[in-house]
Amino acid sequence: MSTLAMPSINIAFEQAASTALARSQKGTVALILRDAALADKTYTLTAPSQLPSTMGAANQAAVRRAFIGYVKPPKKVLLYVTGADDVIAASCPALAWLATQQFDYLAGPADLTAQEAGVIKTWITTQRSDNHAIYKAVLPSLTADSEAIVNFTAAGINIDAGDPLDAAAYCGRMAGLLAGTPMTISATYAPLPEVHDVTRLTEAALNTAVGKGELVLFWDGEKVKTGRAVNSLTTVTGKSDAWKKIKIVELLDMVQHDLRAAIDDNYIGKYPNTYDNKLLLVTSITNYLRSLARDGLIMDDFTCGIDVDSQQKWLEEHGTSTVDMSEQEIKEANTGTNVFLLVSIKPVDAIEDASVIIRL
Repeated sequence: MSTLAMPSINIAFEQAASTALARSQKGTVALILRDAALADKTYTLTAPSQLPSTMGAANQAAVRRAFIGYVKPPKKVLLYVTGADDVIAASCPALAWLATQQFDYLAGPADLTAQEAGVIKTWITTQRSDNHAIYKAVLPSLTADSEAIVNFTAAGINIDAGDPLDAAAYCGRMAGLLAGTPMTISATYAPLPEVHDVTRLTEAALNTAVGKGELVLFWDGEKVKTGRAVNSLTTVTGKSDAWKKIKIVELLDMVQHDLRAAIDDNYIGKYPNTYDNKLLLVTSITNYLRSLARDGLIMDDFTCGIDVDSQQKWLEEHGTSTVDMSEQEIKEANTGTNVFLLVSIKPVDAIEDASVIIRL
C-alpha cells in the first residue's frame, strides 16, 4: 500500500526547481536616482517606455541602460527617486522602501559618493545577515571585501560624443547586465555594444584589478567587454574561492531562497517532527537538487541528509547523553521543534579559461 505524505512541500520544491532556469535569466534591478522633479517617488518598470516623461534626461538614459541587460533584459527595474540634494544615509526613505521589495542588484545615482557607497554596502550586508535577503549591489570603486558587493572600477566609458562616463554613472548598466545573465553562463567577457571605448589597462593591470576583486572593462581590439565576473570578496576565511565568482553567488543565493521559502511556507508548523517527516523533507530537497543538476547548475554528486553532528550537539545540550547511541539512533532521536539537515552541493562554473596548444 502506498504512503501519502507531504504533497505540499513536494509540489513547492518541484515548482521552484522547474522555474529555476527561467528565473535566473531575468532578474530585478533596483536603482536610487536623484531628480529634482520627482523627489520621493517610486516606480516599478517592466519596460523603458514606462519612464515618467518629467524625469531628467540623464536619469532616463541611466534607466534605459539598465534595461539593456545581457542575454535577456531585467524582468523589471525598481526606482526610488530622491530629491536632487538628498543624501543616502542608513535611515533614508530609499533604503527603507527597498527593504520591502524583492530585487537582485542595487545601484546608486551617477553622483554617488564614497560615503554613500559605504552606507549601501553596510545596508546590503546587514539585510543578508539579519533578514536572509539575497540583495547584492554594484558600487563604484569600493573595496568592500564582500560576495554581495560588486566593485566596479572602469573609467573613461565612452558611449557617445559627450564626455566619458565614470564607474558610478555606469553601475546601473552593470546591474542590469548581471540581472540579465542566466546562471548557465557567467558575465565574463560580456560585450557592451553601446560602449565605443574605455580607459585602457595593460594585461598586467587588468589581472591585478581582478585579483583585488574588481569588475573591470577592457578593449579587446574590436570591442569593449567585461573582465572576469568577480565580486569584491578577497578574504575567504571559512569560504572557498568560488565565493568570489558572481555566477556562483547567484546560484547559492537562489538555492538558499528556494529552500527557505518552500520550507517556511509548506513545512514549518504543518507536520509532526518525526524521523519519517524529516526524511520526507530530505527527499523533497534531494528532488529539487536533482533538477538543478539536470539543468547543469550543480554537479550531480550533491548530498542531503540529517546533520548528525548538529543533532548530536543539540541532544547533548538538552540533557541526552549520546555516548552509547549509534549514528542511526542519533538520527531518529527526538529533537523537539528542531530539524537539522546538511546539504552539500558543487555549483557548476562557466568556461572562463582555455589553453590551446598548436603543434606543427
